[in-house]
Amino acid sequence: MNAAQEIAEDVSDEEGDVFIDSGDVLAEVPDDGDHLMDEDDEAEDGVGDLPSGDSDVKDNSLQHFTTHNGSVFAISCHPTEPLAVSGGEDDLGYIWDITDGEVIVKLTGHTDSVCSASFSSDGQMVATGGMDGKVRIWRRVGTVDFRNWEFLTELQGPDEVIWLRWHPRGTILLAGSNDSMVWLWQLPSGNTMQVFAGHSGPVQCGEFTPDGKRIVTASEDGTLMYWDPRSPTPLFKLSPQDPRFDLENITSLAINASSTLAVVGGTSGSVRVVSLSKGEVVGALGGHAEGESVEAVQFVDLTGKGSSPGVVVTGGTDGKACVWDLATMRLRATLEHQDAVTSLLAHPAPKSYLIVSASADNTLRTWDARTGALVKEHSGHHGPILSASLGLQGSVVVSGGDDSACLVFTTEVDESG
Repeated sequence: MNAAQEIAEDVSDEEGDVFIDSGDVLAEVPDDGDHLMDEDDEAEDGVGDLPSGDSDVKDNSLQHFTTHNGSVFAISCHPTEPLAVSGGEDDLGYIWDITDGEVIVKLTGHTDSVCSASFSSDGQMVATGGMDGKVRIWRRVGTVDFRNWEFLTELQGPDEVIWLRWHPRGTILLAGSNDSMVWLWQLPSGNTMQVFAGHSGPVQCGEFTPDGKRIVTASEDGTLMYWDPRSPTPLFKLSPQDPRFDLENITSLAINASSTLAVVGGTSGSVRVVSLSKGEVVGALGGHAEGESVEAVQFVDLTGKGSSPGVVVTGGTDGKACVWDLATMRLRATLEHQDAVTSLLAHPAPKSYLIVSASADNTLRTWDARTGALVKEHSGHHGPILSASLGLQGSVVVSGGDDSACLVFTTEVDESG
């Protein structure tokens, strides 16, 4: 059964899902002020303070890719091969080899910044989305290797693409636009499957549920919507008119592995936990500084068993990544950067307890989310890190920076070291 057929099937309510008790609702968890870093952290030689181009920046990367001429806004690793696709301010995308930095394909055709670029779940297609509103698709040629790609089609509709998401098991593509619309296409045909309207501002984030059966979108207007892909009408909508859900502008979103909970963060520094079966807020998390935007949310499987409700990590412009236990709504640990956290990445099994944070302090860091311990710092960028992606089963992380560079790092301390 292909994804298009699967997505069109009737979906019955999941049985046995564990949800947070409604008695826990609205217990805003205060920030207790604890910090993992020492008070004298204002060391003048901190990486985040170095001027761009300073040769004293420690570089522990394996590989550089410096072909972009401008900031790198998007990066995505291939699901199985040692390849990455990147998109940048230079209106270009590239598929490149992460082992030697060789350009495999130059992805042209955009007339403004490429702000999203990603491989399909099977690795056979690549999509790039731009501020020009274009969504362009490339396809692998042949079956011998992944060195040959061809342009397939250009998808029309959005005003300005903010993000792209491939279906977790098929060649269906979802896009959020600056004009408040969300678009769903079937590939390789390029046919429009659905256009979702209902937000009144830029759609800042969106995801397929991991089971592939539903879609969650959230907007700068403070609304969250839950969709059946077959219908242009949302199954439910949460808005700032509900005082329990007032996050100001929504900036980040994640869905747990069992597709039962969504966690969203906003520019107010607040985080809300939403039951997707009940369509209501079931928790509030308050560990970030007020007025500091929550830029990243990521679920982490500490046990490797996919237990629910689980653990979620939220990253903010206050430089903190907060690790939350959703069973108790309590803060487990606080991970510290010297500047805004821009991205959070969860490792696949068997080391699903590891999480990588990327920051505007020019570094990435791998952490053990069970303890909050720092496993490894990844440095070498000369500017804020704008995007990051895990590759080769989590053994490497590839980053894109404001310094026009993409760097490749091993995520853990070398075994031989």
